[in-house]
Amino acid sequence: MSARRLVGTKLLSSLSCLHLCTELPLTAHCRAPHRCPKVQKAVRRSDPISAKNLFHMMSAQASKDHPEGQKPPLLVDDHTVTTVRESKILVLLRGLPGSGKSELAKEVEQKYKDSSRLFSADQYNIRPAIRSASGGEYVKLDEDLNSCCERHEANMVIVDDTHHDRERLEELFDLANKFQFTVIVLEPKTPWRLDCAQLKDRNHWKLSLEELKNLRPTLEKDILPLYFGWFLAKRDEDNLRKTAHEFLEQLGNLKAFKKRLQAFGVEDKHKLDLLKYFAKTPNILHCTTKFCDFGKVPGSEEYAQLEAVRKNYSRGFTLHISALFVTPRTAGAQIELTQEQLHLWPSDAEKEVMPKDILPRGSRAHITLGCASDIQDVQTGIDLLEFVKLQQAGREGENMGELLGGKISYYDNGMWMLALPRKKEVKTIFSGYYGKPGVTAPHLGKKGLLPQCQIV
Repeated sequence: MSARRLVGTKLLSSLSCLHLCTELPLTAHCRAPHRCPKVQKAVRRSDPISAKNLFHMMSAQASKDHPEGQKPPLLVDDHTVTTVRESKILVLLRGLPGSGKSELAKEVEQKYKDSSRLFSADQYNIRPAIRSASGGEYVKLDEDLNSCCERHEANMVIVDDTHHDRERLEELFDLANKFQFTVIVLEPKTPWRLDCAQLKDRNHWKLSLEELKNLRPTLEKDILPLYFGWFLAKRDEDNLRKTAHEFLEQLGNLKAFKKRLQAFGVEDKHKLDLLKYFAKTPNILHCTTKFCDFGKVPGSEEYAQLEAVRKNYSRGFTLHISALFVTPRTAGAQIELTQEQLHLWPSDAEKEVMPKDILPRGSRAHITLGCASDIQDVQTGIDLLEFVKLQQAGREGENMGELLGGKISYYDNGMWMLALPRKKEVKTIFSGYYGKPGVTAPHLGKKGLLPQCQIV
């Protein structure tokens, strides 16, 4: 045998994890590739396999198992990577044992190695199974998770587990809410991720086919959030809270505002502290696209399956704020969506709350900055549409001077709008809010918009 053919044969023999035979499933590990019919044929042929050709064959196979186009945006999109680095993110890997979670988790950790921390259930010897009644197997993992978050050890926290148990997930969602993390749920896109027959040989826990089949039903369906939306990066969120704080303070001190307080239930010429009046604010500022109520709202599953939603989940977007507004019920920021962002905007979002009106698609897009007592944040979008309707009717509001360098206008009934001198850009991540509604959030302190806040 020639030296070149001998090298080629040895190279082939050493690739114990590579499967070159297309007659077998792409997901099978070939323990002896030199015995594979196609490999034998390649070795026997007159033109020897060079190391270069071998590398090409290996790369082609790897790309089939882990297609670049199926990787989440937070791994491959430059703008998203920049945005994630400025955010607080809790990444939850989810899937059956052997489906490729750990590889994906390590890839995410490596991408953000300077600011991430990976927690793997395997490292805590937590066997994938139906959870025990006490949940005691997670005590040590949860202690370390809480310690990491409390000490601000990482802007990105990654948890690698099957996450098949809803109760366990809710504990992690509560953790995210407590420490103001945006949640991203990632699942591997490997072809065998739900194939229990193949996973039986792939999982290192040596779970039986029956055990895998018992876990599979809980992992076949996507987890639907309370709502989908764009969640602000921490740096831009803090900046917007500061701007909103200044806006509310200056508006509250405006003479024209003090003369028109009856709509707020206060006698004219008195002072109204708008920072206390709007006592509730979202834990993480965001622009909601679709309210799902964990799948209870009709059309939620269809929305979650939209190509634009699946493709852009975990992607970074820049939103443009054109105005700030106040009514006796809410304080908010008006968003102007781009054509690309409108692909994620439900076609019935405006009709949903104002079925009799013809309103531009995307005109309901907003960020809730605060709500009055007993007012739900859904009211913020409705209030914004009232402004839009008045503007469509040709009413631009009464000019009341300037605030923050922009024109402040009054529209009657306690409705005030500040047109910003230039659009304010904020970086966001498109994801979902998975926690429970109405959960009291921690105090934001001096840097926050308001002295207390609550998920609304």
